[in-house]
Amino acid sequence: MNGRAKRSPWFITAFLLIIFLVGWHVATLRPAFNPQGKTEEELLLLEFNGDIVATDDGNYMWNPEKIKGVPGPLSVLDKVVTELGEAFEKKGTNDHGIAYLVYYTVSRFAVGFLAASVVAIVLGIFLGLNRMLFQAVNPFIQILKPISPLAWMPLLLYTVKDPTMTSVLVVFMASIWPTLATTAFGVNSLKKEYLHVASILQLSWFKRLYKVILPGAAPTIVNGLRISFGSALVAVVPAEMLLGELGVGYLSWIEWNNLDISGVIFAILVVGTVGMILDSGFNKLAGLVTYQE
Repeated sequence: MNGRAKRSPWFITAFLLIIFLVGWHVATLRPAFNPQGKTEEELLLLEFNGDIVATDDGNYMWNPEKIKGVPGPLSVLDKVVTELGEAFEKKGTNDHGIAYLVYYTVSRFAVGFLAASVVAIVLGIFLGLNRMLFQAVNPFIQILKPISPLAWMPLLLYTVKDPTMTSVLVVFMASIWPTLATTAFGVNSLKKEYLHVASILQLSWFKRLYKVILPGAAPTIVNGLRISFGSALVAVVPAEMLLGELGVGYLSWIEWNNLDISGVIFAILVVGTVGMILDSGFNKLAGLVTYQE
């Protein structure tokens, strides 16, 4: 009974997925082409434009390679199989397999997020230990924090003049403010008894940092990192789209330019899958370092 209860959420998930796929398939079904009411000239024009093709029996059918509207799940599945089959191929300068594109995106994300986390935690600890300085700097943090990281992109691109570095800096700007604000708040709100005990024990500054300050402020810091993590994931894809840098965002934009909606949906699924895997790994890592009283 307990085992069945534990498995029930997965059964519900599978049921909802099936309902969604069936509904999607039914909603995207297209009726067979009906030539009634159309003149010979109109049929020739449709055939010339590639909207319809002639069949062996002399009738017409919709061109399967030029389907208008949102494609169904079978078309997207065919695109997924094709892309995964060429995941590790490089056909040209801007035509790399999905495995390489995911690697490029994750690399930019990791560099920008890790750099922002280190800077934010160091500055946050420094500000949190000095209440007056924290109160003086906090208005600037609150002004900069809600600014979209994409708003910084023109200025960053003009400054560094390198699209790859610009995309990393966009992730950096998306990540730094939530972690900086929560770290400073967490350290500033640390129980004074902890610091008092550390002073009585005459701990050095570094021992006080990693034995008292960081463990005590860890829950708040981790919450800030979670917020920054999500913001960075959201920022890296549109940055690649706008900058034209190879990555998952670039794939989505190229597929749209090619009017391949199945490719666009595939890129969206890749973004969601990569984000889910990264978020799951981050949550497990955060659970290992979170301090519990």
